[in-house]
Amino acid sequence: MNQAPAPLFRDPIHDGAADPTVIWNYQEKSWWLLYTNRRANVACRGVAWAHGTGIGIASSSDQGHTWHYRGTLQGLEFEHGRNTFWAPEVLWYAGLYHMYVSYVPGVPHDFSGTGSIVHMTSRNLWDWQFESILPLTSDRVIDAAVMQLSDNRWRMWYKDEVNQSHTYAADSDDLYNWTIQGPVITDCAHEGPNVFFWQGSYWMVTDFGNGLGVYRSKDAETWKRQVNNILDTPGQRTDDGVIGGHADVEVQGDRAFIFYFTHPDWDRTRIYGGHENHPDDVKRTSLQVAELEIRNGTLMCDRNKAFDFTLRRQG
Repeated sequence: MNQAPAPLFRDPIHDGAADPTVIWNYQEKSWWLLYTNRRANVACRGVAWAHGTGIGIASSSDQGHTWHYRGTLQGLEFEHGRNTFWAPEVLWYAGLYHMYVSYVPGVPHDFSGTGSIVHMTSRNLWDWQFESILPLTSDRVIDAAVMQLSDNRWRMWYKDEVNQSHTYAADSDDLYNWTIQGPVITDCAHEGPNVFFWQGSYWMVTDFGNGLGVYRSKDAETWKRQVNNILDTPGQRTDDGVIGGHADVEVQGDRAFIFYFTHPDWDRTRIYGGHENHPDDVKRTSLQVAELEIRNGTLMCDRNKAFDFTLRRQG
């Protein structure tokens, strides 16, 4: 059995890999893991270590068994100075990669800055072209998730921090021009919506700060939250003994794998309440993967269960 390593990946430069997304690189014939490259080992004021971030790259040519650090995406800066990029959402369509990445100007030491979702395109995942800042519902929107629906519309779900940190949606026919549809998930404040279609249903997971909430829909329009959360109980693997956060799901036929990040040494009493230099061990993060299951109509995730982890090669 090819078991997933735990942790799956740690950033070797800043030790702050978070907000992962997985995509097949058609040019290199390898899997790429893109992530927010938090600067966990940098001494700085407040949460400046979570800003000024690039998008990190790890790749695997052996079906996800080993991952190699490749640096950070180049050419993302479209404004002067050093700025912040978070939570990439990347998809391949009609010979082009589209990335919708959260963008915060500058390097704030708190979370009061403005936020936008920026659209960029690439033909090889390395070289990116700025397309636009999307005009959405406020000046504090982050965490895009994009999926093509059954009628060929593209739908984007995102977090609007001005509107109670709820998930909002926008639709597009071409991936460039978006029409706001309004609020979608409003039962609690949350972030990091991720949507996938599996076993005949649409599923959404959101990070509400104590694990992941799970929602189900027949049409990606009306959502119902299930009673059970996932990744809300600490696991037993290395660096997995805390709640899981901001996830991405890769569906492969009848199987689905959830990629998420953890703060293995997280301690709120040492990270909030001032502008001190937070300890590196508290700031560091790790990426993990686990397999999802559906039991009696409920999405489940036993993060301690051994599983054969093999990402199938794409065309």
